[in-house]
Amino acid sequence: MSWYALHTRSRHEDKVCLGLIQRSIEPFLPKIEVWSRRRDRRKRIEIPMFSGYIFINVADLTNDIKLSILKTPGVVKILGKPNSHVPIPVPDIEIQAIQRIIESKVEIQPHLYPKVGERTRIVDGPFKEIEGVVVATDYKKNLFVVSIELLRRSVAIKLEGFQVERL
Repeated sequence: MSWYALHTRSRHEDKVCLGLIQRSIEPFLPKIEVWSRRRDRRKRIEIPMFSGYIFINVADLTNDIKLSILKTPGVVKILGKPNSHVPIPVPDIEIQAIQRIIESKVEIQPHLYPKVGERTRIVDGPFKEIEGVVVATDYKKNLFVVSIELLRRSVAIKLEGFQVERL
């Protein structure tokens, strides 16, 4: 049995997972919990660890199985060599590492946050829609210091992770 990675349409990972189960193909969709900002509150939600990707475990990737996978609604392609239609298996050790991370329930920071020196946009609070540069971060406290230029003067403000997005 070998693991393969599938590229899916944006936000179709769950739909692809159900479609593969109906076709008797074993899917693996690793999900992590993150904070989501709603209108008036923050809420923990589960999102795919690798947005736009899902893994499958098949014994033999014959042409019939490939066709069945590619006909699953939401599947874009089976990942493989560039400029070729030959799928490349994902090593078992990498899948096992992902499974251990998911089972351990450790808090994972998706790499959506801007790093120091990157341009960012503030998406919440009194400075909403203003752009700046990340000066410092504290991932443990979920805080970012963003430098914004107002009237040719730089002002640094502290923001929480849900208030900023990378550009």
